[in-house]
Amino acid sequence: MPAVVTGVLVQGGAVLLVHRRPDKRVYPDVWDLPGGQVEAGESELQALAREMHEELGVHIVAESAARLGVLRAGRGADAVRVGVWLIGAWAGSPANRAPDEHDDIAWVGIGALGGLSLPHGVLAAARHLPAFERLAVISALQ
Repeated sequence: MPAVVTGVLVQGGAVLLVHRRPDKRVYPDVWDLPGGQVEAGESELQALAREMHEELGVHIVAESAARLGVLRAGRGADAVRVGVWLIGAWAGSPANRAPDEHDDIAWVGIGALGGLSLPHGVLAAARHLPAFERLAVISALQ
């Protein structure tokens, strides 16, 4: 089963989402977290850093990243294991550096996520970000 990573960037009570192009085969025309496939020989954290740079042009601070959990998404040949990571710090201003994948990016208030067309269960995590932020702080203190 292929592995995918997604990154949750939070700023001012909003989470950064990317809008998947309508012509995408899997989950077309929906808002999603940025991320992508883990390549052979990469750790999830290495893949996360690479994907955030490729898609958004930001450099994550690896020490600030906390794994929120792992989900299984899709069925059959489309099934993937998704690692969801909260990114606490990054350098650079997010921009759409992957227009072949996404036709837009936006900071969306956490309370507004319920009104969007969202894929699979990955964004269920984002709906409860304050709890995950506390979790990340607790795990950083351990």
